Amino acid sequence: MSMVGATAVGIVCKDGVVLASEKRIAYGYTVLSKVGKKVFKITDHLGIACAGLVSDMQVIARSLMAEANLYELDYKRPMSVRSLAKLLSMILYGQKLVPYFTETIVGGVDPSGPHLFVLDPLGSLIEDKYASVGTGATLAISIIESNYSPDMTIDEGRKLAVSAMKAAIARDAISGDGIDLLIITKDGAVEEFVPVSD
Repeated sequence: MSMVGATAVGIVCKDGVVLASEKRIAYGYTVLSKVGKKVFKITDHLGIACAGLVSDMQVIARSLMAEANLYELDYKRPMSVRSLAKLLSMILYGQKLVPYFTETIVGGVDPSGPHLFVLDPLGSLIEDKYASVGTGATLAISIIESNYSPDMTIDEGRKLAVSAMKAAIARDAISGDGIDLLIITKDGAVEEFVPVSD
């Protein structure tokens, strides 16, 4: 399903997860911003990447950050990737009559390893090894699908995510203005920006 808000991807590597999105915010044929943030660090080991309405993404990200921190205080351990994805699924399903207009990729690393989940606006939950959402999703997924290996390192996953995002930016008018990356390993989450000329 394609929505406003362009392209985001997620890739599971043998030692972590890479989440990426471009920065353009468009409304119809107008570019409203070239510095939009669509990848969010939730904790040191969890993150989300989104395509859709930025306001909805921001509400979701803030809610998940608060819930993940409360979980850690209550249970004295970090929330698992699956638990965060299931929580988001319940939040989205609870809003089904007035849905959040966003597709979301939840990724992270927990004691069982790296994981990635894809959610639609109504909370459907699918675990996968890689995913792409948004208007440039078909362009990005074709690059990932033809080059993905479950044995790839986090550095190889980062390069593949950048290649997939560049393909989407080159052909999708609503995508552009650089790539935000969130690279998550057992050692923590690192945010990075990659400039792209389009």
